Amino acid sequence: MSTASERARMPSIRDVARLAGVSHQTVSRVLNDHPSIRPETKERVLDAIRVLDYRPNVAARALATSRSNTLGILSATTGEFGPTSSIAAIEDAARAERYAISTLNLPDTTPEAIGHAVRQLVREPVDGIVVLAPQVRVFNVLRGMAVSVPFVSLQTASGSDGVSHSADQLAGARMITEYLIGLGHSDILHLAGPQDWIEAESRMRGYLDAMRDADLPTIPPIRGDWSADFGYFAGQELARRRDFTAVFAANDLMAIGLMHGFRDAGLRIPADVSVVGFDDVPVAAHVAPPLTTVHQDFPELGRRAVQILLAQIRGESAPVFGPVVPVLCGRESAASR
Repeated sequence: MSTASERARMPSIRDVARLAGVSHQTVSRVLNDHPSIRPETKERVLDAIRVLDYRPNVAARALATSRSNTLGILSATTGEFGPTSSIAAIEDAARAERYAISTLNLPDTTPEAIGHAVRQLVREPVDGIVVLAPQVRVFNVLRGMAVSVPFVSLQTASGSDGVSHSADQLAGARMITEYLIGLGHSDILHLAGPQDWIEAESRMRGYLDAMRDADLPTIPPIRGDWSADFGYFAGQELARRRDFTAVFAANDLMAIGLMHGFRDAGLRIPADVSVVGFDDVPVAAHVAPPLTTVHQDFPELGRRAVQILLAQIRGESAPVFGPVVPVLCGRESAASR
């Protein structure tokens, strides 16, 4: 909590006006993004704000503009690499636009918990919400709610309201399956993500589409839980089957656990079995052997989400982005058959 002396040293809007050589009303118009301000005047005021490290009184601005200059993040993830990277980028992009962030993590995804979380964010208040909720049921609940602020999601769910923006999960899964097929593999197993997760369904569809288009038989996918522990358990069990030559794991953590399980069961990678993952987590390039995977630009997803949401809040036309295109990272964990 600030002391009286600290508050006394905090710059005011009049300090900014004095340094910029303008009226305090002009500073207020710049802060509220008023269209009448000339670009050179706006830049002078913004320079003064940066020099003084001036921080507007959020409560006062909310009363004056009917905006809180705060964005909400509704997260129903549990620390996965992708959403965590996107959240960091959202926070950076929001700060650059002089918006604060209020993040609310869902402890569970029951309809009651989702409804309570959305209402809590709106009450705080926030001007808009970024939804990082990879489960279909979250969007089923949001679709039935009258959400009073704009929101944008980082996943695409069929029939979801709001604006959706995502990486092309299906294209990435198809790409890496076709990569294995190109290496001569025809018996490819898919270690899928949990049921009801949007990414898991898209990645499984990409795998199935690639196998179908190549006229190859599919082995029933195994449902995992995204964890390396599950991958290790699956590797131990699958080593007894050997009815496949390659495994496409739906994320890197399961792929890394899978390789560990295979090695402990006496299989060599990639001499006996090829393994590929998805996401390109930082450690993927440093496991033994380095993991072939699909890179997704999670920070770019977060930055784009903020641009879309702010356009909605300001009543402007939202920028139109195509899906973020994944990139194949070919490494040593997959080899020709």
